[in-house]
Amino acid sequence: MINQGKHSILGVNIAAVDYEFAVATIVAAAERQQPCAVSALAVHGVMTGVLDPVQARRLNGLDWVVPDGQPVRWALGWLYRHWLPDRVYGPTLTLRVAQAFAERGLGVYLYGSRPEVLARFAHNLKQRFPGLVIAGAEASKFRRLSEIERLDLAERIKASGAQAVFVGLGCPRQEVWAYEYRELLNMPILAVGAAFDFHAGTLSQAPKVLQDSGLEWLYRLVQEPRRLWRRYVILNPLYLWNIALQLFGWKRFIPQMPNGQEGIESIG
Repeated sequence: MINQGKHSILGVNIAAVDYEFAVATIVAAAERQQPCAVSALAVHGVMTGVLDPVQARRLNGLDWVVPDGQPVRWALGWLYRHWLPDRVYGPTLTLRVAQAFAERGLGVYLYGSRPEVLARFAHNLKQRFPGLVIAGAEASKFRRLSEIERLDLAERIKASGAQAVFVGLGCPRQEVWAYEYRELLNMPILAVGAAFDFHAGTLSQAPKVLQDSGLEWLYRLVQEPRRLWRRYVILNPLYLWNIALQLFGWKRFIPQMPNGQEGIESIG
């Protein structure tokens, strides 16, 4: 089990942890009925914090932001010499948490995506983990909820008996959701994005060789060029440029916290 602390990657606190630690932490919070907001971030997610200070504060207000993308994992090595054996990939983390919940009889609420994707995702999870309790499922309305709607949703989730929520709204909406609902729900919230589509079978995952080499973005770009080209063609080079600035000490990236305070660059 690896936990080497949280470290600033371009001003976003990324946790240098492995799957075992992440799953154990989420399960413990679920059993204790404690808030635990978790996001698995790739380059695009980190860059949303770089380009938007408000989003950076939200990300740093989550309990754990784990390195979903290989370039984010590599940055922990380049900048802090924390060479993790693997990234903590959101879709894989989703399955490992689901398995742990199934073994313990814990329930999960699924929120986000479209009704047809949600139905297939729930079905496939149950097929794979028969002991998993799907306490409820609700598709996204694809708009900002009113305050009354937010409170009603939180009450529905709590009344379902779920011990955690899997959120698939896409980045950055799901991180905003996790941040805003953290205090409303005394349970883990996992912002896992494309895991819904991948495990529903509506979107194919990149071959492992591309994933391991940090080229998953290229596979996804070929799949959805019109939606994703700006994300990858513009943000990937910008990410690498800023990592170089941080690595050589040409620019400091100090995490900004939700309370307006500055964090420290490396939280051991």
